[in-house]
Amino acid sequence: MKQVHKIKRRFSRQIFVGDVAIGGDAPISVQSMTNTDTCDVNSTVSQILSLEKAGADLVRVSIPTMEAAELLKKSKKALIFL
Repeated sequence: MKQVHKIKRRFSRQIFVGDVAIGGDAPISVQSMTNTDTCDVNSTVSQILSLEKAGADLVRVSIPTMEAAELLKKSKKALIFL
């Protein structure tokens, strides 16, 4: 029988991003980042939902401009009501 080796993790302080625990003794979280034009609300929301369906615990979105920041509000509202 093959022996399974346990991964040794270095000690780190646990933090929370929303309700997702990262670090410490928390399970390893799956993270990704969108690669859409943040100003394209439909594409960004679609990609976030695809990443969630694939098992992502955390999705990062870049906000390069004030226009993108304003449009992020629309993306957030679209995700809340799904």
